[in-house]
Amino acid sequence: MIKNTPSRTNERTELLRAAIEHRATWAALLIDEARKQGLDTSFAHNAIMRCGAFHGLNKYPRTDDLTEFAPAFANEDVVNVFEMEIKESNEEHLHIDFHYCPLVAAWLKLGFPEEDIAEFCDIAMDGDRGIISTYPKFTFELGKTIAKGDDVCEIRIDKVK
Repeated sequence: MIKNTPSRTNERTELLRAAIEHRATWAALLIDEARKQGLDTSFAHNAIMRCGAFHGLNKYPRTDDLTEFAPAFANEDVVNVFEMEIKESNEEHLHIDFHYCPLVAAWLKLGFPEEDIAEFCDIAMDGDRGIISTYPKFTFELGKTIAKGDDVCEIRIDKVK
């Protein structure tokens, strides 16, 4: 069973969460309609990966230094929206646990079954995979996810040794 309840908030955070929920609603409904028309979800994975790569090249600092990348990836607003806990942040590792997900909140409100929510999450994570794909010196690993019923989402970005 998916557990996804925010524990801290403020007006700005709620506005940002609402915007993310709105976009998550669009994405899920587009994917659901495409499936109803016989398409598999590979198009969505590919599109979101492209989106992530675009942002990786245009939104984040071009660097091989995780200490420079980290504050751009986990800025104050994003930390608040996703209730991020920075587990480790140094030259070698950026390890973050997310304790809340507004995307999952949207998909739950829409009434999608848990297996669909897990798939939507994997598609959404292609955005982060795409960002990190533009950094040849970084690797990306997704561990536990709220969408699969875990208490946290585990994002692990590491420097290539």
